[in-house]
Amino acid sequence: MIQRMSHTTIYVTDQDVAHEFYVGKLGFEVRTDATMDNGFRWLTVGPKGQPDLEIILMKVGSGPTEDEDVSAAMRILLAKGALGAGVFATPDCKQTYEELRARGVQFKSPPEEKFYGVEAILEDPFGNWFSMTSENR
Repeated sequence: MIQRMSHTTIYVTDQDVAHEFYVGKLGFEVRTDATMDNGFRWLTVGPKGQPDLEIILMKVGSGPTEDEDVSAAMRILLAKGALGAGVFATPDCKQTYEELRARGVQFKSPPEEKFYGVEAILEDPFGNWFSMTSENR
């Protein structure tokens, strides 16, 4: 029986830029940063409060099954914001929004009251977007 998800992937076009964004701006921890003999870089990060999750920051074109046509299509989808949606939970969306904006994080929308809580939409430097949400109190 499956008990939990341990890894998930966010596609990026530059792992150094991704490292700076997810660690430097969002405050995630590096879980693994290793370069294999063939030059493949395995870079994972995760929120400090969720040690059992590793987010793989996978460079487009570095996977074993990606040929150039697939890589080109993925770069287009990334730039259009069509890949990599998810939800980041925070105890106070409005406060976190202000903190992240001060660090240079770009938002597609500011915090708004929704039926499920307060939500702002942030985006990474590659076009991936995420709902940042806190529950209604």
